[in-house]
Amino acid sequence: MAKKSYFCKKFIHFMSERRVRVRFAPSPTGALHIGGVRTALYNYLFARQHGGDLVFRIEDTDSSRFVPGAEDYIIESFRWLGIKFDEGVSFGGEYGPYRQSERRDIYKKYVEQLLAAGKAYIAFDTPQELEAKRAEIKNFQYDASTRGMMRNSLTLPKEQVDAMIAEGQQYVVRFKIEPGEEVHVHDLIRGEVVVKSEILDDKVLYKSADELPTYHLANIVDDHLMEISHVIRGEEWLPSAPLHVLLYRAFGWEDTMPQFAHLPLLLKPDGKGKLSKRDGDRLGFPVFPLEWHDPKTGEVSNGFREQGYFPEAVINFLALLGWNPGTEQEMFTLQQLVEAFDISKCSKAGAKFDYQKGIWFNHEYILQKSDDEIAQLFAPIVANNGVEESLERVTEVVHMMKDRVNFVKELWPLCSFFFIPPMEYDEKTAKKRWKEDSAKALGELCEVLQGIDDFSVEGQETVVKDWIEKQGYKLGDIMNAWRLALVGIGKGPGMFDISAFLGKEETIRRTRRAIDVLK
Repeated sequence: MAKKSYFCKKFIHFMSERRVRVRFAPSPTGALHIGGVRTALYNYLFARQHGGDLVFRIEDTDSSRFVPGAEDYIIESFRWLGIKFDEGVSFGGEYGPYRQSERRDIYKKYVEQLLAAGKAYIAFDTPQELEAKRAEIKNFQYDASTRGMMRNSLTLPKEQVDAMIAEGQQYVVRFKIEPGEEVHVHDLIRGEVVVKSEILDDKVLYKSADELPTYHLANIVDDHLMEISHVIRGEEWLPSAPLHVLLYRAFGWEDTMPQFAHLPLLLKPDGKGKLSKRDGDRLGFPVFPLEWHDPKTGEVSNGFREQGYFPEAVINFLALLGWNPGTEQEMFTLQQLVEAFDISKCSKAGAKFDYQKGIWFNHEYILQKSDDEIAQLFAPIVANNGVEESLERVTEVVHMMKDRVNFVKELWPLCSFFFIPPMEYDEKTAKKRWKEDSAKALGELCEVLQGIDDFSVEGQETVVKDWIEKQGYKLGDIMNAWRLALVGIGKGPGMFDISAFLGKEETIRRTRRAIDVLK
C-alpha cells in the first residue's frame, strides 16, 4: 500500500509542478507501423487532455538504417490522420534541433561528463573479440562480472587508452552499471516495476565510428533538455526503462525524470505474437497508414489511406486497441477521445488487432457522413469509368447505396448499372427469375409505364401494383424479372427507386432490350 501511495503522490507532483510535455520520436528506417501511430495518438490525447505539448523528434543516430523518404512519409501520415504536433522537425520550436543527427556536439558533451565522473568507460573490443567471448561464456553479457577481462579503459593503462584514441582506433563508450542495486521504474500503466541492476549489461552509449550516440544516451539527453514530462511508448521499450532511470541518476537529473507509461503490444489477429507486416499480407489488411514504396527493394505495401479508410475511422479504431473508456460507447470524435482518455485505463495485456472491427468503423463513418460528402468522393470514380454525370445525380445514387458498402470504392461495382445499362444478364439469376411468361408480362409493363405521367417512386408504385393485381400476376415474379432487365443481376435497391432514377425512357429501353435478349 505504501508503494502505491508513493506512486500516486509522485504522479500528482508531476501533474501539478511541471507542464505536460510528451514526444513521439520515430526512426526514419522505413514505413511507420500502425503500432507507432497508436503510440503517437495516445501521446497526442494525453497532451491535449492536460493542455500540454506534443513534440515530434526524429531519432536517426543509426545512420546505417536510414531510409530516404521515410521522414517525409511519417510527417505526411500524421497530416492525413489529423494528429498535430506543437513543435519538432518541420514544425519549429525553442528546443531544437529536433533531428538527433544534428545534435552531435550536444551529446558529446554529456558523454564526456559521464566519463569524467567515472559513470562510463571506453571499450576497444572488436566485433570479433566480442563474438569469441560469447562463444566462450554461455549467456555472455558485458557487465560488472566480465568487463575486467575485456579491453577497456578500466583494464588498460590511461596512457595506452590515450594513445589508442590518438591513433584513431575505433571505440565505444559503455555505461558502467554497478551490481547490487534495486532499480524502481514507476509506470502509469503497470505500477511499480523493480529490477535488480545485475541483470543489466553495460550498454553502449556512444560510437566513435560515426561520432553519434546510441538510442539510450540520445533519448535521455533529449528528453531532459526538451523538458519531457512523460514518456509514453510501446511495451517493447520497458526493458530499457531501468537503464534510463540509472542514466538520469548518473547525470543527477532525478528531479526532472519523466513519468513512464508503457503501452500494450498490438498482437496478431490470430495466433500469438505481435502484429507484423506479414500478418497484413497474409490476411489482406494494411499495417501502414499510407502506401509505402520501399526505395531499397521496390516493394509496395498497402496503406489505410489507399485502401479507402477514413482517417477518423483509423483513429477511432486504434484508440480502442489497448484502452477502454469504461462505457459502451464506441464511436468517438478526436475531441471526444481527448476528453475521455485516461492513460491509467490502458490494458497491461496486448490487444489483438481485429482488422474486421476496423472495417466496421469505416462503414459506420460512411453512414455518419452526409450523402454530399460521400458523393464528392465517389464522383471522381464515376468519371474515371467514363461516365459524365452531374454531382446531383451521383448524390442520389449515394443516398440509395451507401449503407451497403464499407468503402467508397466499393460503390462502383454495386452502382455502375445506374449509369451504364447492362449488356449481359447474370445467367444464374436469369435461370431462376426469368420465367416463360416474363417476356409477355414485361412487354405489358412497358405499355403501363409509357402511360404514367408522374414517374416518381410514388407515381409509379401505385399504378404498377394496381396493374399487377388486376392482371393476377405475382408481385415477386414481375419485380424479379424487371430487376434483371434494369440491373443485369438480382441485386439492388427498391425497383421503383431504380426506375425513378433512370427515368421513363431509359427504363422502358432497358426493359425492351431484356425482352429481346432473354425471350
